[in-house]
Amino acid sequence: MARTTYGGATPHAVACGHAPLVDCPQLLTIDQAAVYLGTGQRFVRRLISERRIPYVKLGKHVRLERCALDAFVAAGRVPCR
Repeated sequence: MARTTYGGATPHAVACGHAPLVDCPQLLTIDQAAVYLGTGQRFVRRLISERRIPYVKLGKHVRLERCALDAFVAAGRVPCR
């Protein structure tokens, strides 16, 4: 039986709300993600270990999608009154 894919993502990834990698092509290292967020590496590593942000494993390397970081920031945004 052939599996249906949606823009290169597996049906499980789409059902879980993960965007296909083709929609978010830029992968950042932990150092780059820390600079992008204006935080330290330790904070980014804690977000990863607590599974608060999705990440990509490329062999032994960990990469973060820029759109995942944007979504994390947007989720923490507090609206004004």
